[in-house]
Amino acid sequence: MVYYKTEEEIELMRKSADLLGRAHGEVAKNIKEGVSLNALDKIAQEFIQDNGAHPSFLNYNGFPGTLCMSLNDVIVHGLPSDYVLKSGDVISLDCGVFLDGFHSDSAYTYPVGEVDAETMKLLKVTQECLQKGIEECKINNRIGDISFAVQQHAEMHGYGVVRELVGHGLGQKLHEKPEVPNYGKRGRGLKIKDGLVIAIEPMINMGTRAITQDRDGWTIRTRDRKPSAHYEHTVAVINGQTEVLTTFKYIEEVYPF
Repeated sequence: MVYYKTEEEIELMRKSADLLGRAHGEVAKNIKEGVSLNALDKIAQEFIQDNGAHPSFLNYNGFPGTLCMSLNDVIVHGLPSDYVLKSGDVISLDCGVFLDGFHSDSAYTYPVGEVDAETMKLLKVTQECLQKGIEECKINNRIGDISFAVQQHAEMHGYGVVRELVGHGLGQKLHEKPEVPNYGKRGRGLKIKDGLVIAIEPMINMGTRAITQDRDGWTIRTRDRKPSAHYEHTVAVINGQTEVLTTFKYIEEVYPF
């Protein structure tokens, strides 16, 4: 069942999403060579809790951190660790905030130091995939229109589109229906209408779309060990208009890309 949100509920989600954006910004200030993943996770957790909210991912199905920290060939669900960032790394930080009864969810992939041009292009195209998906999230379109837009743009550049992991609805629960795949056909799936709130999150691989899972039960990698990128926004449809609730502005003020 899809839970459509009222204007009042979307306003609460808007506040959650702004706090999430600010949390990303605080972490972004500290993403540099020589900083450990655990240190970044601690910054995010403390900032969210100090602002009266709860990190959505912390202890979710046993997940041990505030941030999903996906490094280089890790697609999603990477774990915080003592690993220290070095020049040439790329790292996706996925984070959620639970505030006043509602979740928000977003992700951003950062280049660290000097990153090769081929990988930088992957990051750019993946962020473009997110924007193209958002543009299709509008009244009377269908979920498949979002999916098709993401897939078409990624595959036009020769990239692999992950199939096993998808975007999702969210609200009082972190994961709600509908699923929002990054591949699909126009005109298929749920019709988009007022009150729909979804997380659109392209997960795009430089090589093939094939994945593997580490023995930790969380970490998802590219099978060919080539880099992957991941960007995500929480998006609402309200009064016939599409609004991106989460924001990258706090990131881009301190970490322009």
